[in-house]
Amino acid sequence: MFKASRRTATRPMMRWLGGAALLLGALGAAAPAGAQSAPRDALLVLREIDADRYDPARTSSLAAGEALFLLSDTLVTMDWDQRTIRPGLAESWSISEDGRTYTFKLRQGVTFCDGKPFTAKDAAYSLKRWVDPATRSPVRWRAGPVQDIRAVDDHTLVYELKEPFSELLLQLTQYFGSIVDQATVERLGDNFGVQGFNGTGPYCWQSWTPRQEMVLTKHPRYNWGPPIYKNPAPQVERIILRIIPEATTRLAAVQSGQGDVTQWIPYFALEGLRRIPTLKLQQQPVHFFDHFLGFKVDKPVSGDPAIREAVNLAVDKQAIAKAVFFGAGEAATAYLNPAALDFNPEAAKLVPQFDASAARKVLDEAGWTPGSDGVRVKDGQRASLLLYALQTAVNSTVMQAIQADLRRVGIELRVQLWDATVGWGKLATQEFDAFVMSYPYMSATDAFSLYFPSTNRPTPNRMNWNDPETDEALRQARGATDPAERARVMGDLQKRIAEANVWLPLLRQPLWVVSTQRVEGVRPHGIYGVALYKGLDIRLTR
Repeated sequence: MFKASRRTATRPMMRWLGGAALLLGALGAAAPAGAQSAPRDALLVLREIDADRYDPARTSSLAAGEALFLLSDTLVTMDWDQRTIRPGLAESWSISEDGRTYTFKLRQGVTFCDGKPFTAKDAAYSLKRWVDPATRSPVRWRAGPVQDIRAVDDHTLVYELKEPFSELLLQLTQYFGSIVDQATVERLGDNFGVQGFNGTGPYCWQSWTPRQEMVLTKHPRYNWGPPIYKNPAPQVERIILRIIPEATTRLAAVQSGQGDVTQWIPYFALEGLRRIPTLKLQQQPVHFFDHFLGFKVDKPVSGDPAIREAVNLAVDKQAIAKAVFFGAGEAATAYLNPAALDFNPEAAKLVPQFDASAARKVLDEAGWTPGSDGVRVKDGQRASLLLYALQTAVNSTVMQAIQADLRRVGIELRVQLWDATVGWGKLATQEFDAFVMSYPYMSATDAFSLYFPSTNRPTPNRMNWNDPETDEALRQARGATDPAERARVMGDLQKRIAEANVWLPLLRQPLWVVSTQRVEGVRPHGIYGVALYKGLDIRLTR
C-alpha cells in the first residue's frame, strides 16, 4: 500500500470529508495547529508544499514559481489571457526577418534588491547561465537553440538563435528566464536559491525555513511592474509564504483569519466558501494545468505496451475527478486541454477510455494470467508497478483510487509518496516504474517539449521515451514560422504518443483563489500554475 516520507501521507477519505464539513461550520473556532496570525504589515500566503530550491535555472516546480515570480523579473511578461506578451524588463523588442535574432531594449532605473543597477550584462549572464549545460537546467530547451546572448550596451540585449524558435517570447515569460545577480550566484554557488537570492523582483529574500515558511520583504525601489497591473510597485511590506500541508488545516486557517490568501483550496470546500460573506472566491478560467501518470517505457513491466494500455482502460478517471474536484474540475480524456494551442481532437480519440472488461481482455491476450493472489504473471514476472509521486492531498486521493482500479484487473500498484524537498531528487532516479505528475503548460509544443525529448532523460522525461521521430517533430514544431505547419506537426506527434500509451492522462485542475476581507486586489493569474504572479495590486486593509 502507501508509504510516506517525512510525514503520514494518507488518511481515510470519509474522515477527510467529515473533518472538512466540521471546519466549514466552525467559523468561530480557534486557530488550527500549524497556523499563526499574520503580522499587521505582512500578507500571509498559505501553500501546500515547498520547493527543493529557488534557483530559476535549476528547478521546474510550481512551488518554486510561487516565490520566484515575486523575487525576480523576466524580459517579457504574460497577460491574464495566457496568450498576449507584455513588456517586462524589456520595454520593447524587435525580431529579424529570418526569426533568428531578437533585440530587446531594456528599462532604465531598474535595480537589484541590494541596490545594484540592472544592465543588459546581467540579462545576458542570467540567460546564458540558464542554457549552459553545466547548469543542468531541466528546462533548458525553453530558451530555444541559442547561438549567443550578448549585451550591446547597458540597455540593449541581443538574443541570437541558431534557427527560428516560434515560442521564444512565450517561454521568456516563465520564471526560468528570471534575471539574477551574478555576484550573488558566484558567492553562494550551489546554495544560490537555498541560502539567499538577489533579483530585481517586487520582493526580496529575507529568510527560508524549508517545509515551514519563506519571508519576503518589499523591494523599496521597485516601480517597473508589468502593465497588466494598476500599480507598478508592491503595496505590501512583507509576504510570508507559509507551508500548511493538510488541506483541512489550510481551510480552517483562512476561515479563522490565520491566513490571508491561498490557491490551495480543498475542492470539497468551494461551494461552502461561496456562502461565507467574509471570504472572496475567484477563478481563473484560462488555466492549463494537468495531472498524468507516466510509465517508464524501458522497465520490465511498464515497458509492456499491453500493461500501459490496460492501465489506461482500467482507471475510472471520471470517478477520480468527482472524488478530487467535487465538480470543480474534470477528467483528462486526452494528453492536452482541448482549449490549448495546437490541440488535435483526432489524437484525443486514440486515448483509451474507461473499460475494465477491455483491460482484462488486453492482459489476457498479452499472456498476463492471474496468479494465486490475483496479481497477474507473465514469464515469471508479476504485474507489479512501483510508483513515485509528490506528497499532496490530491495525489493521496488519486493514488488510492488508481490502486483499487488496477487491483480489480490484476495489476498491483505500490505507491511511494515523497515530501517535495526530497521528491524531485527521487523522481530523477531510475528506481520506479511509474510516476504521477501535475504540470502547467501553454501550448502543445510547450507541453510535449518538456516531457518527450530524448535529451530530457532522466528528468523531466522520466518515461525514458527515446524516439528519434519525436525529437525531429519537436525540432520542426519549435522552428516553424508558419502556425499551420506547427499545428500539423504537433497533431501528428500527439497521435504517435497517444498510440504508445506513454501516459495515463488523469485530471484537468482548475485554479481558484480564496482571500479574506483583510486583503484587496487579489486576482488569480495562472502563469505556470501560479495564482499571485507579481501580486502588485494586492494591499492590506488592516
